[in-house]
Amino acid sequence: MDTLPQTESTTKKVRHWRLVTSHSLVTDEVQRYDYLGAGTEDDPYRVEFITNDPRNPIGFPLWKKWLITVLVAVATLAVAFSSSAYTGSIPGLISEFDVSTELATLGITFFVLGFAIGPLIWAPLSEMYGRQFLFIGTYTLLTAFGAGTAGSKNIQTMIILRFLAGCFGSSPLTNAGGVIADMFLPDQRGLAMSVFSAAPFLGPTLGPIIGGFLGQAEGWRWVEGLMAIFTGVLCIIGALTIPETYVPVLLRKRAEKLSEMTGKVYRSKLDLEKGRKTVGEAYRIALTRPWSLLFLEPIVLLLSIYMAIVFGTLYLMFAAFPIVYQQNRGWSDGIAGLPFLGVMIGMLLGVAYGIPDNRRYVRASKRAGGKAPPEQRLVPAMVGSFFLPVGLFWFAWTNGRSVHWIVSVIGTVPFGFGMVLVFLSIMNYLIDAYTIYAASVLAAASVLRSLFGATFPLFATPMYRNLGIHWASSVPAFLALVCVPFPFLFFKYGPAIRSRCKYAAEAKKMMDEMMNKARNERPGPTISTGSKGAEKETAAVKEPTES
Repeated sequence: MDTLPQTESTTKKVRHWRLVTSHSLVTDEVQRYDYLGAGTEDDPYRVEFITNDPRNPIGFPLWKKWLITVLVAVATLAVAFSSSAYTGSIPGLISEFDVSTELATLGITFFVLGFAIGPLIWAPLSEMYGRQFLFIGTYTLLTAFGAGTAGSKNIQTMIILRFLAGCFGSSPLTNAGGVIADMFLPDQRGLAMSVFSAAPFLGPTLGPIIGGFLGQAEGWRWVEGLMAIFTGVLCIIGALTIPETYVPVLLRKRAEKLSEMTGKVYRSKLDLEKGRKTVGEAYRIALTRPWSLLFLEPIVLLLSIYMAIVFGTLYLMFAAFPIVYQQNRGWSDGIAGLPFLGVMIGMLLGVAYGIPDNRRYVRASKRAGGKAPPEQRLVPAMVGSFFLPVGLFWFAWTNGRSVHWIVSVIGTVPFGFGMVLVFLSIMNYLIDAYTIYAASVLAAASVLRSLFGATFPLFATPMYRNLGIHWASSVPAFLALVCVPFPFLFFKYGPAIRSRCKYAAEAKKMMDEMMNKARNERPGPTISTGSKGAEKETAAVKEPTES
């Protein structure tokens, strides 16, 4: 859609509750606006955001943007927390249901497996009905299935309910990033995304600590109950405070409301320009395009594998730490979760690193005339790629009883630091390199890393039994070492590779055309209202809106 000049300071104030409850928000100014068109079926009025439109997410006051950012970040943290807090339930499940460690660990595996399947279901629905509807619906069912696990009578019921909870819980993992992208322009989004990105990493590290102590003190049912209470409270808060931010849905609802009020024909300008997909078409794209990108684009394949290895290693630690610190050192369930504090400290340092690095990227963008090459996003990954194997090898060869425990815990700090840098850097690179196809790219990457995260814990027990704690812990370190060259190769040869890749080349061509058109039509500071500029540039962290 065309872009309209806007400043936050001049945006008309509207009660926040109206934003939460009304998608259309038809004010007198909106109704009187001189839309293009004649108001007929052949030539409908083309609905776009008006100047200083209070319903445009880009125009929200800064405090409101940050309030929503924090809420969706905590909602995401709660889901990630639920994936790992289950480790505190495992000893109790083994005892009460008389099952093996491997079988009890399936509760982690199937929850994370839900992360792989869920986005393929929820993304098309988000495109049709918006982010708010999806958040409330899926988070409600996440809470319900989470509460069901607390009352499980056997391990089979527990595993099935954990899988369903993971499927529905996967919605905020992808949806929340889109909410942030809806509100912030690309050059303003760096800090918000850095803060938000800490959530899916901090959640898994907090889970074993809290779950371990609670499971030891009150039993596994309280661990499961705590997760349900946590998500239930957030569901209520989110339903009362988080408004719809997805621009295509907002304009579509406004057009429908204006048509109803006036008797004239109004259509969203986005729907007229891009065409409105049916649910079937949206699912066809969501289920086929990610696989085409994954297997036909070497950039997507190699970097997705890299992220999957790192993600799988994190979930491998949920099974490895009890072996290293409980079985090998004799620690209790609660104390054995404390080494995850080392990983968490590293992650927080990684998030902090993102603040000055965002300034570096802004400077690079200015030098490039306003849009830095996608390869500039890879600089943090180049740094983090070294810290990953260093931290993993450090942990692997200092985790024996002959070495003080603090040494191995310190080794997890560079791992957490490198993991955040690699993840954020690669995701931003894929966003910038694939723009209009980036939602499908990140869907493919999400499925692959979720599969790795689901399967890595399964082979932890036999691997540690057969190889011992040193060599078993070295396996992911060697995998991370093999991946070190990836960001360097794409930093140097990325432009040449992208020019030879079908989807990357198409994305670059289309973005160049849109940016040139925007420059010619609207000089000066602008905001995006949909399909051009920031909207297209940030399609990756939104649900698929590709044509």
